Amino acid sequence: MSTSAASPPPPASAPPDEETPLKRALGPKLLILFVIGDILGTGIYATTGKVAGKVGGALWLPFAIGFVVAILTAASYVELVGKYPKAAGAALYTQKAFKVPFFTFIVAFMVMCSGLSSASAAARAFSGDYLAEFTDAVPPTLIAILFILALAALNLRGVSESVKTNVVLTLVELTGLTVILVIGAYAVMTGGGEPSRLGEFEATGTGYALLTSVLGATALGFFAFVGFEDSVNMAEETKDPHRTFPKAIFIGVAVTGTIYVLVALISSLLVDYTVLEKSSGPLLEVVKAGGVDFPPRLFALIALFAVTNSALINIMMASRLCYGMANERILPRGMGRVLAKRRTPVVGIVFVSLLAIGLVSTGEIEGLGDTTAFLLLCVFAVVNVAVLVLRKDRVEHEHFRTPTILPVLGAITAIILASPLADRPADVYIRAGVLLLIGIGLWVLNKVVIKARGEG
Repeated sequence: MSTSAASPPPPASAPPDEETPLKRALGPKLLILFVIGDILGTGIYATTGKVAGKVGGALWLPFAIGFVVAILTAASYVELVGKYPKAAGAALYTQKAFKVPFFTFIVAFMVMCSGLSSASAAARAFSGDYLAEFTDAVPPTLIAILFILALAALNLRGVSESVKTNVVLTLVELTGLTVILVIGAYAVMTGGGEPSRLGEFEATGTGYALLTSVLGATALGFFAFVGFEDSVNMAEETKDPHRTFPKAIFIGVAVTGTIYVLVALISSLLVDYTVLEKSSGPLLEVVKAGGVDFPPRLFALIALFAVTNSALINIMMASRLCYGMANERILPRGMGRVLAKRRTPVVGIVFVSLLAIGLVSTGEIEGLGDTTAFLLLCVFAVVNVAVLVLRKDRVEHEHFRTPTILPVLGAITAIILASPLADRPADVYIRAGVLLLIGIGLWVLNKVVIKARGEG
């Protein structure tokens, strides 16, 4: 991988600082922590047990494969955000590559819905076994709704406040995963755990059964890696984005991928996968079984902060996507309205928060997490193809250029994991299909509004 300019190479220069009503508040360090915080959270804290239920004791394998798939697609995002440092992300890349407005809208809507299903999964995780360590007196659905409303209010305060909160929560969730790593190291040094479980697979019978089991576990486990793609929607709020993003995204994916594989190894080493599968707070089971005197309630509190961070980032990113699509006229112009004093996309924040509240009642953590992964894998396949199509589009400033083989492999792996080979439940496809039908309805409505205003 290397940083290169379009051919013929011009003198080194940054892209012009185009007019944007959003405040450029993010530097390299904040963006790295932002990416790490965006990836870490609900996936590893809440779905580890469900992944174990699909694959068995070899829990580490799906996370290792997911790490590779994430790196492949992250390289494509890094090239594209360097070329086009705008807030619309995958929607912008799709439009530039294929120039089919309807297709662009569907991709953008899928990205938005993936963020909202992820936030809803986080809200469900918040009201699950971790919170049960403190109280179970309040209905979980009510807790989840109040949770989303509180995050919407924080987002309205401003990107600086939201990102600084993200930094604090990222450090807290890293502390929780460090506790798991320390417990694992102690278990290894004292001869604890059961190493034989690390090679056990839940599937029995034919090789095809094993393949679909591993692919299904990887597809669900990939939910833990999503988030790096959200960071490109912060391009208009990042200082010197074409230089800042490559380091931030690659460091973020590498750090989280390494942590995930280690946590998965430790979880399987210390707790039988059948126990992990039944818990919505699987890492709490690891703490209790680790032989280290660490208060379960304290770890549960850390986990609550972790899933809060996931939901905060997803609500933030979905609202920025609304803002970007409105500027591209994919959504009505009013969706890009910015709060005058706070300079935050107020209409986008309200809109996505209402959708997230609606999604809370449609499924549990596993179903919402799998829906998130499925939608994003479809988008990632498109983005990996788009980066190849857009090689013919030259820009005057320098930007990262990924080796061609990486987006090719990224597209292939994303398609495989999104296919029925991944053995995901039918309700995931149904939920995604319903969301797409809603998207098509919004597309038609938007076209009617544009025509009525004489803008089409």
